Amino acid sequence: MSVKVAVFGAAGRMGRQVCDAVDAVADLELVARVDVGEDPKRILEAGAEVAVDFTTPDAAIGNVEFCVDNGVHAVVGTSGFGFERLEQVRGRLRTAPGIGVLVAPNFSLGAVLMMRFAAQAAPYFESVEIVELHHPDKLDAPSGTAQRTAQLIGEARRAAGVGPSPDATATDADGHRGGKVEDVTVHSVRLRGLVAHQEVLLGGVGESLTIRHDSLDRASFMPGVLLGVREVVSHPGLTVGLEHFLSL
Repeated sequence: MSVKVAVFGAAGRMGRQVCDAVDAVADLELVARVDVGEDPKRILEAGAEVAVDFTTPDAAIGNVEFCVDNGVHAVVGTSGFGFERLEQVRGRLRTAPGIGVLVAPNFSLGAVLMMRFAAQAAPYFESVEIVELHHPDKLDAPSGTAQRTAQLIGEARRAAGVGPSPDATATDADGHRGGKVEDVTVHSVRLRGLVAHQEVLLGGVGESLTIRHDSLDRASFMPGVLLGVREVVSHPGLTVGLEHFLSL
């Protein structure tokens, strides 16, 4: 029996690919395409069991709350879905104990592994910085992937008793050294021709390690999206990060 799926942001770049990916597999059925500004009740009329959201942060939070209130599981890939919105969703889910919501900063399986490897390596190096590179149409900086990577690195370093990376910079009025997330410096590049790329740079005395992931086509996100759709129904509550649905 196939899972009935709706897509919010269906007319966007990612939304169109999600619709095509769902259509291409036998165990999922695309029942509704909803674009920004259209009535979300359409997903209920279509009998959707899971809704995928690739819209904007402001639209996504409303869509997710609508889903939770109406017994529909949600998979969120909208970038910029920050801490306050996560807490908002977590609070909403308290009245819907059987509903699952997955918020994934990145659906690429390679990117998920990159984040995991970076967190494992980070306690062993004195210095760590992140460089994330995306197309110039991206609305947020740093990327959700970079923020999540920095969080995982920060948690791993604190657990191991490793302090912040050394940095003697005394003057940086214009922010040339990048921004800080969890005491990890993050640099954002926006360049035409790119899709989604990230490097984690780790350094110790006499050596360095670079962990890099490149998404060269948005098709690279589709296996992870489909995995999220299939798994979210059996993971009630809020899940942040696709890694929780993988056997890592």
